[in-house]
Amino acid sequence: MQNALNAALADRLALIALGHVEREYPNKPGHVLAGPADARTPADLHPVFFGSYDWHSCVHGYWMLARLLRRFPAMEAASAIRALFERRITPEAVAGEVAYLAAPGARGFERPYGWGWLLALAAELARHDAPWAATLSPLAESFAQRFRDFLPLATYPVRVGAHPNTAFGLLMAADFMVADLSLLRGTARRWYGADRACPAWGEPSGDDFLSPALIEAALMARLLPPGEFAPWFDAFLPEIAAGEPATLFTPATVSDRTDGKIAHLDGLNLSRAWCWRRLAAALHPEDPRRAPMLAAAERHLAAGLPHVAGHYMGEHWLASFAVLAMEG
Repeated sequence: MQNALNAALADRLALIALGHVEREYPNKPGHVLAGPADARTPADLHPVFFGSYDWHSCVHGYWMLARLLRRFPAMEAASAIRALFERRITPEAVAGEVAYLAAPGARGFERPYGWGWLLALAAELARHDAPWAATLSPLAESFAQRFRDFLPLATYPVRVGAHPNTAFGLLMAADFMVADLSLLRGTARRWYGADRACPAWGEPSGDDFLSPALIEAALMARLLPPGEFAPWFDAFLPEIAAGEPATLFTPATVSDRTDGKIAHLDGLNLSRAWCWRRLAAALHPEDPRRAPMLAAAERHLAAGLPHVAGHYMGEHWLASFAVLAMEG
């Protein structure tokens, strides 16, 4: 791809995240108050992930920093990232995050988006020669257990283009929950296995940052054996070679980046680029569908990448999706 991740860009993206993962305000807590005692500050509620406007954005800010540190260990921001992790990912702070989950009102906290991102962070930290993954493991195991408890109860998937999307949650959890692959795969088959001829006529909606069609396909590419994925994908999006559904090949227009919901569409462009690249990689190298898929990925990345900074409504989260898009 023309827009490829390199050390200079990694430094730029890391500095964006370092500027907000410890920025407590403004803040949009996903917090249930059972009484006056629950009216607490974000940092009191969440000793690790209190910044970045909301809990899940803070988590994937940490994920991005961990990924960039592993990919570019000599970049200028590396020492600041290591210092942040040493300062914030401590046994006491992680215990505070785990304790928050014990409240009765926290059963659905960040389900499934934040669950998936936390497990993606844990899987990324496990690739580092540092104690951070072990320190975070009580919290990671708490969220993995939430998936184990929830998935058998989830009769239906959630197919929206935002945080409740169940395909995205499973996809982000998969690298951590390798021991639970049969549960994830069985759930994906149950939810999506019979889907055919996806029209994608409702995409994009006005505040999407995920493509329901493409994220579902990316999940199936991740979880299904290749011999099972290929016929499923052929039936799910049968007109890919002809550039249909056209809406999936066309970057979204973003009219107002100061509006948090409309700014989601920059994330849609980045997440579509990520999905198109993942799906192209799942096909045979000579498959004629790969060329239009990779071209669509390039268009979407080019549309989204210039806007990862500029206004806090996008700046507090978009860089993470840019790294997803560029890393595939």
